[in-house]
Amino acid sequence: MLNASELQKKIQTGEDSFLELKELHLSGNSVTGPHRNGMADELAAMANSNSGIIILGVNDKTREITGIPDQALDSVETWVREIVNDLIEPPIICQISKIQLDTATGGRNVIAISVPRSLFVHRSPGGYLHRIGSSRRQMSPEYLARLFQQRSQARLIRFDEQIVGHASLDNLDEKLWQRFRSPLSPADPIEFLGKLKLISRDEDGIDRPTVSGILMSSPNPEQFISNAFIQAVCYRGKDRDANYQLDARDLAGPLDRQIFAACSFVERNMKIGARKAPHRIDIPQYSMSAVFEAVTNAVAHRDYSIYGSKIRLHLFSDRLELYSPGTIPNTMTIASLCERQSARNELLTSLLAKCPVESADYELMRTHIMDKRGEGVPIIISHSRKLSGKSPEYRLLDDSELLLTIFAAEP
Repeated sequence: MLNASELQKKIQTGEDSFLELKELHLSGNSVTGPHRNGMADELAAMANSNSGIIILGVNDKTREITGIPDQALDSVETWVREIVNDLIEPPIICQISKIQLDTATGGRNVIAISVPRSLFVHRSPGGYLHRIGSSRRQMSPEYLARLFQQRSQARLIRFDEQIVGHASLDNLDEKLWQRFRSPLSPADPIEFLGKLKLISRDEDGIDRPTVSGILMSSPNPEQFISNAFIQAVCYRGKDRDANYQLDARDLAGPLDRQIFAACSFVERNMKIGARKAPHRIDIPQYSMSAVFEAVTNAVAHRDYSIYGSKIRLHLFSDRLELYSPGTIPNTMTIASLCERQSARNELLTSLLAKCPVESADYELMRTHIMDKRGEGVPIIISHSRKLSGKSPEYRLLDDSELLLTIFAAEP
């Protein structure tokens, strides 16, 4: 995002492909102009084209900074967020900043909306639009088809290495990325982060975090990649009923932290039975080594390019269900999961292979989260079957989500 002086210089040069100026009309604290649909069209057109900025509180004809009253700033921000979420499909991700600019009559507030070039193609009330110069235009069928193809390829080919356009290097926590260092790593932080592909350079020559950089080295990846967390819910019985929830949490943070948090959630909520043979033997509902492998696979191999989908971990009295966004990668099938190995997110799996296991309770024959030997699914199946007597089941739901069901052991 540009600073105040840079924004003022941009305003004076006027609108172009990368800058849109909008004067706001208010009734009290409510926005009466521009129209919501028109604002949605501007935002979507910019996301479909190049990264740019929309400044609210500036007359686009005279370039006069008309400003926004202090008391209306929060309402205007809410107005923008509702447009982004309600009128654009899929919703765009943008950065909204409140900035005070100097004028001849004193400081005046504006709101700057930084819109990165999206990895998706967005539809707004006006259809599929893009920017040509300072105006927006409907995309021709040929242009739209080509754009869908380009953006689809960008998502499917190494999505975990793609730039997160609305994030900056300040959004990466040094303590989190320093743990990936080795004795052979470059001393220069930018060179190190680039070699590890935690950052990459955008078309403007600015170093920005990649998807993997955000997922592994940001304290709050869900702020930049929607639904990059695990929804964990424990139900009292066998049915999914909100009235019978015993525990519910959104497990966020870097991916390795999410894995350990999910395992702790299961340990905390599962029941422990016992039998005497002749001494007391505790019988947990689930093998924690199987749970660990299942959650690790879900986090490492989910499709992060699917907007609005999250990993869901649901515990019932008789089973554990784990939903992971995305179909099985490449040519793998349900039947071949035990025999074949394929990674959707190569960079993420290599980073998780550098993260140590924090607990010895999972009976893992390794010291780091992933070993990349393809042993996860066999462990899930064999350990769960040994404990409960039933084999776990994998199912594909609508070719967009993989469901793993692990059955609970009888007490």
